Amino acid sequence: MADLLRTGLYDLHLRLGAKIVPFAGYEMPVQYPMGVLKEHLHTRAAAGLFDVSHMGQVILRAPSGRAVDAAVALEALVPVDLVGLAEGRQRYGMFTNAAGGILDDLMVANRGDHLFVVVNAACKAADIAHMRAHLPLEVSEITDRALLALQGPAAEAALGRLVPGVAAMRFMDAGIFGWNGVPLWVSRSGYTGEDGFEISLPDAVAVAFAEALLAMPEVAPSGLGARDSLRLEAGLCLYGHDIDTTTSPVEASLSWAIQKARRAGGARAGGFPGAARILRELAEGPARRRVGLAPDGRAPMREGVEIFAAPEGGAPIGVISSGGFGPSINAPMAMAYLPRDIAEGATVYGEVRGKRLAARVAPLPFQPTTFKR
Repeated sequence: MADLLRTGLYDLHLRLGAKIVPFAGYEMPVQYPMGVLKEHLHTRAAAGLFDVSHMGQVILRAPSGRAVDAAVALEALVPVDLVGLAEGRQRYGMFTNAAGGILDDLMVANRGDHLFVVVNAACKAADIAHMRAHLPLEVSEITDRALLALQGPAAEAALGRLVPGVAAMRFMDAGIFGWNGVPLWVSRSGYTGEDGFEISLPDAVAVAFAEALLAMPEVAPSGLGARDSLRLEAGLCLYGHDIDTTTSPVEASLSWAIQKARRAGGARAGGFPGAARILRELAEGPARRRVGLAPDGRAPMREGVEIFAAPEGGAPIGVISSGGFGPSINAPMAMAYLPRDIAEGATVYGEVRGKRLAARVAPLPFQPTTFKR
């Protein structure tokens, strides 16, 4: 793993007994001695602390020094209303390509005089090059700050002890707070379906801040394994698995992230890559869509499993994009792309080791979300 990068918390992960694996070009903790199952359940019951410093942090500035002008420019690359994003608020979005596929999904926060963007680790070099090639903005990659995700119902109380004021934040609020004289960039967000926060902070204090949180009985270190099972229970997409350049936002059941202003008849309809396909699918429906699957029995159906309409014969009608066992729901779960005419509640069949096993088309999320509205 000599050619892999490490986050500033790598030595802390080793001290905590983490099992390290390669992920998106980094050496990352997949689990700690508690194990994936208990880390998952602890996050749902109390709070899990995740190192997500491998993700890309980017600041976009317009020559005018106004975030709204940066938003106007960035709207040329995303099908999302950013001009209408208020200062101190954050929004989910995605970069699309000319074919209407997804290049990456991302978070964008309006910080008054600039936009703060967080992108996926595996895509960050391409995303930054994409923005620099197409935006009349100053595109600055932040390379000296860690990123932590504190997730779970006890996250507010735990973070509030160190950073008074965060309790007043609502879901998708973003602000700057102080800790020991150091600026923390905090958003009330995360990717587990739980209430929680993402905290960007200088590398120099990241270990001390993480240790201060981990000293609290509610907070347990949590790795990529639990992060994956948590986001799957919450019905959230993982880039490169559930969404990629072959999937449109509408197929991916992400239409909720395309606001009225960017749709047909809206104030700034279209104008983003792939608009013709995406607007057509919004109006007419896509040929296929991302759905939840609840397999019968206890055996999970994993990514890549082909889905059939009948227990034998016929060609596959779809494929599983993510699958595993849900510790909170105590059952297997999966997401798949299926033809749009297959209704919720229908039975389909996944082929696992040569056998077709039944699964029910199920609503998403599998586990109710608990965001603080």
